[in-house]
Amino acid sequence: MSQVETYRETLKDYAKDIRLNLSTLLSVEGSPGLSEKQIALTALACAYATRSRGLSDALLADSAALLGDAEIEAAKGAATIMAMNNVFYRTQHFAGNPELKKLPPRLRMNIIGKPGIEKADFEIACLAVSAIGGCEVCVNSHVNEILKAGMTVEAAHSAIRLAATVQAASLAEWIG
Repeated sequence: MSQVETYRETLKDYAKDIRLNLSTLLSVEGSPGLSEKQIALTALACAYATRSRGLSDALLADSAALLGDAEIEAAKGAATIMAMNNVFYRTQHFAGNPELKKLPPRLRMNIIGKPGIEKADFEIACLAVSAIGGCEVCVNSHVNEILKAGMTVEAAHSAIRLAATVQAASLAEWIG
């Protein structure tokens, strides 16, 4: 039995839909447009973003053959850089002050330009984390980057579905 299957079994019956969705979405058939590696990377970035120790540990164990050190570091990087960017850009977007909206972020974001892995793979993870972070500006930016890289809208949709399910699994893990 995989570690993710063991993790899923810890989720209570009120989260049965989440258990089922998690099982489906962690497969290529359940996440059209994404490769196995992209699914593992995206799920891991989302598990980090939602602070799910149980799911992140299970995903790391099950994806050891798919994700190397560079991908694991990129998942951590996507979770942390989007934690910062989602707060900054979401707040700047919502702010009513036009002068505030014009100011540049003046925050370091070098990992976005040099993530250490394929740019499209990193963008997919950033999109999913931004969906969790609820930042319209970031979501639109990452969708555009994904499409420019030749990926499909269906791939973006799969990443967003994965983000939603990981977020829910993390909450169910916390609730107990």
